[in-house]
Order: sequence, then C-alpha cells, then structure tokens
Amino acid sequence: MGQLESLAMRTRYSVVAILLHWVIAVLILANLLLGWRMGYLTGMDQFAMFQLHKSIGITVLVLSVVRLAWRLLNPPPPSVAPMKPWEHRVASATHWFFYTLMIGMPLTGWAMVSVSPYNIPTLLWKTIPWPHIGFLHAMDAAGKARVEAVGGNIHLYLALGGAALIALHVAAALKHQFIARDGVLGRMVPGLRSTPHSL
Repeated sequence: MGQLESLAMRTRYSVVAILLHWVIAVLILANLLLGWRMGYLTGMDQFAMFQLHKSIGITVLVLSVVRLAWRLLNPPPPSVAPMKPWEHRVASATHWFFYTLMIGMPLTGWAMVSVSPYNIPTLLWKTIPWPHIGFLHAMDAAGKARVEAVGGNIHLYLALGGAALIALHVAAALKHQFIARDGVLGRMVPGLRSTPHSL
C-alpha cells in the first residue's frame, strides 16, 4: 500500500527516466542532422560521418531498450493535469510511437549495414566491434538487395516521421508549459513546476 501511495504522490519521472529521455533525445536529434548532412559529403568525410552515425544509432538502440525496460518496471507518475480523454490517448500513442522510432530506426540501419555490398565493419566510437546481423549477412546477393531496399525505405520514413513527431512533441510541451500551465513539462524537466498552477 505504501508503494501505491508513494506512486500517487509522485509528479515527476524518476532521475533515471529523465536522464535517459534527454540523452536519447539529444542523440536522435544529432543523428537526424548527421543523416541529412551525409548526403552532401563524399570520400573519407562521408565515411567518417557514416561511422559516427552508426555509433550514435547503436547507442540509441541500447539506451532505448534500457529505457523501455525501466518504464515497464517503473511506471511513470500519474498525470494530475486536467486533460481530456482524447488528449491522454494521443499522448500515450505518441510515447509508444517514440519507442518504435527509437528502436526501429537503429534496427533498420543495422540491417542495412549487415546486407551492404561494401561489407564495412562497424566499430562503435572507434573502439567497440559491433557484429552484423548474422542471418541477414548470410543471405545471397539478391536477398540482401531486397532487404537493403526495404530497410532503407523504412529507415527514411521513420526519420521523416520522427522529425515531424519531435516538432509536434516540442510544440505540445510548450503549449502545456506556457498556455495550459499544467505542469506537464515539469514532469520531465528538473526545476520546473510539475503540477498545474491551480493546485
């Protein structure tokens, strides 16, 4: 009973959840920019940026799996903001789409690297060897080409959808902070009020 009462009294996410949220957010934004920038580079400059892009992507994948496990084991605090039922549904759907983005983008990128005809090894942060996905890497050339084409499209659509979703997410957070003034942003940002101003 004490744990239930403690959860009901919490208005902020845990320190671990907040740290993972912001680290992953910064890495995703950086990788979206790198992915766009790579198309304008050639030669070793493009190669170096591609290696950095892979390192960040796999780091996002690992941290996102940790974050998902943490969320399942540590439920977020209940919202005290006066939100309509459809707003709660949209917020929940948005969060789960973010998990799809955080895990799906690195997985499709990893798949594309695993079937690439260039067969370039991945060395995370120039230090840690990262393997190809075995069953994909073992496919014949035709199968690899199909996987690369499908994976590339999914990777691109997730990137575009993710960029749009991030913009909407930021806009919603600012709306909650400066218009609704309901403390929603403070649940994830230390130092901000995490309850509605009317409470």
